[in-house]
Amino acid sequence: MYAVISTDRIQMPPGAVMRIPGTWQDYCQLRDSRGDGSIPRLKYHAGEILLMSPLPRHGREANILADIVKVLLESQNRNYEAFTPITLDLPEVSGIEPDYCFYIDNWQAVVGKDRIDWQLDPPPDLVIEIDITSYTSELDFLPYNVPEVWLFKNDRLTIYQLADGEYRVSKNSRYFPDLLLQNTIDLCFSTAKAKGTGTAMSELRRSIG
Repeated sequence: MYAVISTDRIQMPPGAVMRIPGTWQDYCQLRDSRGDGSIPRLKYHAGEILLMSPLPRHGREANILADIVKVLLESQNRNYEAFTPITLDLPEVSGIEPDYCFYIDNWQAVVGKDRIDWQLDPPPDLVIEIDITSYTSELDFLPYNVPEVWLFKNDRLTIYQLADGEYRVSKNSRYFPDLLLQNTIDLCFSTAKAKGTGTAMSELRRSIG
């Protein structure tokens, strides 16, 4: 499959990443040309547009990580709002489409909303990103002041927490401070591969119940 990029049509082979110069207006045109779809993923920053067509592995890993977060929050009797797909944008500054967003501390600020104003509403408390094609960076979320970013690459989770205007690597999540998340993730992914995601989440619930 050849890549085709125009304001009328975007076609990219799975796993492809393209980087092209462009204005904010160009980014908006490409984004809107997808209609109700979310592929390819788009990112805008500093006069540059990045396009990425995810592999099936990308979506599977994002869903498993998000399911883990949901199970852990439910075990704490904590409410939340989760969004995917979703576009974060600040006109002329940044546009980014994370794999999953969670509102945990600020869930009440967005409950029931069909649209979120990123200049007025609070940012997500937690963003999950899968990096298979070197498309993603925690710095993408700095303009939005997202408190915590999970970056999952090569089966390893890196947790970034916002402090003093920059992201710093943390061993633990602020939302699950007593949990060794990498161990939990390794076990869930192993179980999901052998028995399916539903069984993996059931076993996780039993282990922390």
